[in-house]
Amino acid sequence: MERLSRLAAAHGVATSYELAPGRRAQVPKDTVAAVLAALGVDPEGPAPEAPRGGPTPRLLPPTVVHRAGPGGPQPPPPVPAGTVLTVEREDGRAAPWGEPLPPGWHGLHARAPDGRTARATLIACPARLPDPPGGRTHGLMVQLYSLLSARSWGMGDLVDLADLASWAGHTLGAGFVQVNPLHAAVPGARGRPTDPSPYRPGTRRFPDPVHLRVEDIPEYAYLDAAARAEAAPLLERAAALRADVLDKRLPIDRDAVWSLKRRALELVRRVPLSPGRAASYWSFLAEQGQALEDHATWSALAELYGPDWRTWPTGLRNPRSLATARSRADHLERIDFHSWLAWLTDTQLARAQRAARAAGMPIGLVHDLALGVHPHGSDAWAQQDVLAASMSTGAPPDAFNERGQDWGLPPWRPDALAERGYAPYRELLAGLLRHAGALRVDHVMGQFRLWWIPQGAAPNEGTYVRYDAEAMLAVLCLQAHRAGAVVVGEDLGTVEPHVRTDLAERGIVGTSVLWFERDAERRPERSAERPSERRPDRGAPRRAGRSKPHPPHPPLPAARWRSGCLATVTTHDLPPTASRLDASFVRLRARLGLLDPATDPAEAERAALAESAEWLEVFAGLGLLPPGAGEEQRIAAAYRFLARTPARMVGIWLPDALGDRRPQNLPGTTREYPNWRLPLADATGRPVTLEELTASERAASLIRAVRDELARTPGR
Repeated sequence: MERLSRLAAAHGVATSYELAPGRRAQVPKDTVAAVLAALGVDPEGPAPEAPRGGPTPRLLPPTVVHRAGPGGPQPPPPVPAGTVLTVEREDGRAAPWGEPLPPGWHGLHARAPDGRTARATLIACPARLPDPPGGRTHGLMVQLYSLLSARSWGMGDLVDLADLASWAGHTLGAGFVQVNPLHAAVPGARGRPTDPSPYRPGTRRFPDPVHLRVEDIPEYAYLDAAARAEAAPLLERAAALRADVLDKRLPIDRDAVWSLKRRALELVRRVPLSPGRAASYWSFLAEQGQALEDHATWSALAELYGPDWRTWPTGLRNPRSLATARSRADHLERIDFHSWLAWLTDTQLARAQRAARAAGMPIGLVHDLALGVHPHGSDAWAQQDVLAASMSTGAPPDAFNERGQDWGLPPWRPDALAERGYAPYRELLAGLLRHAGALRVDHVMGQFRLWWIPQGAAPNEGTYVRYDAEAMLAVLCLQAHRAGAVVVGEDLGTVEPHVRTDLAERGIVGTSVLWFERDAERRPERSAERPSERRPDRGAPRRAGRSKPHPPHPPLPAARWRSGCLATVTTHDLPPTASRLDASFVRLRARLGLLDPATDPAEAERAALAESAEWLEVFAGLGLLPPGAGEEQRIAAAYRFLARTPARMVGIWLPDALGDRRPQNLPGTTREYPNWRLPLADATGRPVTLEELTASERAASLIRAVRDELARTPGR
């Protein structure tokens, strides 16, 4: 085991981990061996002489990071004495090591005295990203599918997003709109519905064309009479889908929406592009290159053989095989159709960001990067060389889930990323940042380490695998620097002590949720048990685990919140504020069997109400809450409290502006609750259109209250 431990340490594979403060758990030997094998390492091979990070037998590591900053030139990578290092800059100019480098992707060449040569990718990144533009600002947070308008086809679309941004910026002075991941999904198979979770996509590289507004495509206006006759029943069915959601209060039916849109888009595709539009499309194809060709090819083959590429004919399972090349030639028209869809979606995303900036938003759209991809999707097919297909990411056991969690997402291999100079990550980020003022990185701790679970093993039989955080963050910051974008790291839940410090040093904004901000420096003042809560994770269904009763620390005073954060009251994985304040979320969880069997629902409800009362007492003490205040004023007080903190960004969960009590996602459920399929609604559960939202005095009043509170405390 000692030899295996040394081998694991050399490759960043943990052989033990902290189960709880002061308690460590040993990783099963079979798990360590399986993870090493997934990294291309023979677990029976000889142990290395030097630990990971020490001198390497290679003349150069595959990737080197140069981070600008004070203190003079960075020391060179460890190389033999007398080795000559030369930098091939991105602009083609050669320079000696030590000369100041502009941020970019460069090459590092080495020549040793014994004649050996080597080349490495050199990532030169800025020392720190600038603070979010526009000073302290507020914005809206919304799940795009939930934002139905009187013109959308049964779910929110990109034109709805542009309209929301224009209204919020012009009318209410909002600085940004944050949306859920818009990544393309994996379609359902054999009559099963598409997985609606935006955090389990088929690809993170391209957005889903289900978000298109068909009538906004210029070629739609030039449909001939026959095509218009074919489109008419589709429009009627789209109106019926919209009525199903808004009038009949049925969940959003993503598959039905896409079925209609796909048929309509096939009609629009018959209309020739104008010369200028054609040139724009060809430019997009050239710019996106192999990545788009792979995604469009997978999309066409998935229509023929089903979405799980692992069940396709053997030759087609390899994107670089001769069989795949032949199939690509046979289905060029359909591949072109899917490439065209990607271009259309990109153009409507661009319009939404332009609308946000034209409305005066200093940031505009905040896009969301999911942690990983579905094992059946186009990324898993095209990137088999950099994904550990025999592994799944998840979370280790903790007090809330004794078995751990398996999210079903194959992780990137850190060694393969380094060998390719982090090109897959670089290209992914460049695509996401094309039309974004900021990027939220889900589970940003994945830049440092991830919990890997071998195929067939239980979630608690996994282990942590380290990534080169210096390189991962360098890629992230460099791409954000080039796009002029803000980076928001979702750093909730179990976080290693150094992570938030490392992120803050680089100017990456963290995430702070009201209910989790507690003053660890003060002793708990109450003895009653509270419903202790950490950030719920996406993935496999789970029940809340048992935890020992413990009183929380008191609320953290507003002045002591960190400034480098996006502060919000709740998120898509947590109860809306109205249901938090009246504890109706506890009753919902009890009704669905999500409370621990040993928990008394009545006691859990009392504890939740006591926690809310504690915060309300804080708000009242600050003069934010008048005596006898109703629900609307209590919600406003919570958001005005956020404006009293130093947080540079304050996010308003859009359902809170309407009093909606339903969570968009209820972790631990699959069929029991309509996750990711609920429209925006008011306090009674009645769906609310975008037009009604923009006319709502309640919504406008909350957003203005936050704006005005920020204006009164500009120096915080």
